[in-house]
Amino acid sequence: MTGEINKKVAELTARVDRLPTIVLPVSVILSLAFGYFIALYDVIDIGLAFSPTSLPYTGLTASEAPTVVSMGLFGYIPGAIILGYLADRIGRKPTLILTALLTGVGSLGNALSFNFLTFLIFRFITGMGIGGDLILVPVYLVEMVPAIKRATYFNLVYIAGWAGLGLGPFLASQIVLANPAIGWRIVFAVGATLAFIVLVIRSHASETVRMLGLKGKINEAENLVQEMERKALEKTKAQKLPEPIIHEYSIKNSNPFAVFKNPVYRVRVLAVMLSIFFFYFGEYPYLTEYPLWTSNFLGYSGSLGNQITFLFGLAGVATFLGAIGLRLVIERIRRAVLVTISYFLGMVLGIVFAVYGAIVRDLQVAFLGMLLTNFIGVGWSNQLNYLNGTENVPTYARATSFAFSDGVAHLGAAISTAIIFDFIPLLGNLATWVVFQIPMVIMGIILIAVLPNTIGASLESVNEAKAGN
Repeated sequence: MTGEINKKVAELTARVDRLPTIVLPVSVILSLAFGYFIALYDVIDIGLAFSPTSLPYTGLTASEAPTVVSMGLFGYIPGAIILGYLADRIGRKPTLILTALLTGVGSLGNALSFNFLTFLIFRFITGMGIGGDLILVPVYLVEMVPAIKRATYFNLVYIAGWAGLGLGPFLASQIVLANPAIGWRIVFAVGATLAFIVLVIRSHASETVRMLGLKGKINEAENLVQEMERKALEKTKAQKLPEPIIHEYSIKNSNPFAVFKNPVYRVRVLAVMLSIFFFYFGEYPYLTEYPLWTSNFLGYSGSLGNQITFLFGLAGVATFLGAIGLRLVIERIRRAVLVTISYFLGMVLGIVFAVYGAIVRDLQVAFLGMLLTNFIGVGWSNQLNYLNGTENVPTYARATSFAFSDGVAHLGAAISTAIIFDFIPLLGNLATWVVFQIPMVIMGIILIAVLPNTIGASLESVNEAKAGN
């Protein structure tokens, strides 16, 4: 791009970053939040649909259920990468609409599934839509909220969406327990209904200022920024806005995969990808197969099986509460440091209590572990992972690079959910669950050495202006 356009885009992004408050329309915030609700609700509802209570009514065997779970996770990978690439090439808005469509079709198909094959097909489609949504929601948010307390604003939407792993599991568990024969179908149908509502709302959202600037749509970007400034003044009742801090950098609109030619970004992206890979490697077996594990390996059935299903669903509320609790520290501690803490305290220690309690049939200890895992391990780590993945790369490749990180990382989830039960005869129950958690802590420590401090910093100041294109 010409120097004049570069300067104008730098000015526009600086004007967004200096806004004193978030000014996105409530409808857009809700559509992003419900997109997350659906995505995260879907992660857990599959575990409840295949719980000891409802599995006999799905038409699947205990050996087929983990394969179906893995198929949805495998769908995340092409969904994230393909849709992330499209978002960098054609825009955030149209791709967000497409992700909602895929999620809705897949979830509806899940609700109507009648055999192993139909489950596999629609789980894959659902996985593609969710894989794309998990990438594009944080990308859209970090590009459209001001730099000051960016993580705090991001957390607001995340809290609403995180109810999918908080209130969602509790709701799903009650539906399943109320009528196991059809309850699992209703659980999937709820996700489909929300996805189609989200699709309609997102069609009225605007493109991000940064993407408009990248595409050379300067007038459209200028009009959008002026509207955001007007709303900020109106909302804060201020007489004038702070002066923007403009960083000098060049705008690049090329193949998003060219980002890997830059050694700084290459190291950042690979480190983030591996940390998320091992997080998913440890997290997803817990989210999707913990109740099934208690049935297959510990003999939980009948009233005991119903108890563990209820407690597992109830513990999901802690994820929602954890997302709220994160607000107290998210702008005080570097993202890389905080995510490493959450990996250890939440995933490692939480899983130890949840698994040990189930083994000795002390459901109070097991429930304590579930609460710790959900509150810190799940409720904190995912948000911090997504911030790390979106804040540390340039605009022209933000969706693609994060899609690569998160998409490839979901191989960790697909692999671990498919193989974890095979390790239990070799290592034992507790040792297997713990071994699956340790690598993420090691990668978190590596992130501390690799990633810059992004708290309150402009996206361009830690990327284009510092590391180039």
